[in-house]
Amino acid sequence: MSARSRHSTRVAELIAQDVPFVEATVVRAQCPTSARPGDAAVVLADGTIEGFIGGQCAEGSVRIAAMTVLASGEALLLRVLPDAESDANDAVGDGAMTVVNRCLSGGAIEVFLEPKLPAARLVIVGSTPIAHALAELGAQLGFGITQTGDEKPNMAGCTATIISSHGRGETEAIQAGLAADVGFIGLVASHTRGDAVVAGLDLTPDERKRVHTPVGIDIGARTAEEVALSILAEVVRAIRREGLTAPAVDAPALPASTIDPICGMTVTVTPTTPHLHAQGADHWYCNPGCRTRHAEELGVA
Repeated sequence: MSARSRHSTRVAELIAQDVPFVEATVVRAQCPTSARPGDAAVVLADGTIEGFIGGQCAEGSVRIAAMTVLASGEALLLRVLPDAESDANDAVGDGAMTVVNRCLSGGAIEVFLEPKLPAARLVIVGSTPIAHALAELGAQLGFGITQTGDEKPNMAGCTATIISSHGRGETEAIQAGLAADVGFIGLVASHTRGDAVVAGLDLTPDERKRVHTPVGIDIGARTAEEVALSILAEVVRAIRREGLTAPAVDAPALPASTIDPICGMTVTVTPTTPHLHAQGADHWYCNPGCRTRHAEELGVA
């Protein structure tokens, strides 16, 4: 299997497993450098790099930038230069960042960093025609769909839940959503029945704001598909305009960073980062060469 095929397979595996990562692709390489355009890697949340996007020094710069991309969710074009004067056009603009890595062998590279984050998860409670239409249309819009029957669903980590069960298990589903801190809980019901269900729950003002009934933007919907469209439009509006996000659930902590005492580069601390414990202190380095030089300066092996 070629490197490109292995990379594509690994990307597909991580997406299927809902693992957050950054896909890094070399788009430009200036000799001398070991990377070539098209070289690619994935950067995991713990700083692990799988694939090839240049030597260890280049990896260090990519790793640091990838952590920023994971946190922001925004793609970035990273330009890694061996010195500040190596390119007269090293301006930094929106969506681009230039860093100077003096440990590079002399070449410059540009790497496109694209975050691959799990899809917003939508839990649909019920097996009604509207519930089925929501599942089908929601998947087309890129939501991660979990459709359950009328039993108490697992809503941990979901962005929104829609209850379309014709009166079955509605109270339990709403309570499950509130307990899981879901920010958008939609109930498919008439004004009269929806108000009655909510009134029987004794909700706090904050909880009441999270329960939407009757859910959906008024577009004059008549069919199940049109109702699903109106509901998903309200969910998308809440995400895009109102900042709706999924509640945090055991998100992996980003790795710590420190400064290489030799070259001054910011270094992400991972199990494979060159390390030296000397004179009662720990030091990490962007590459083994900096470690060796520092060890010589400190007079240790």
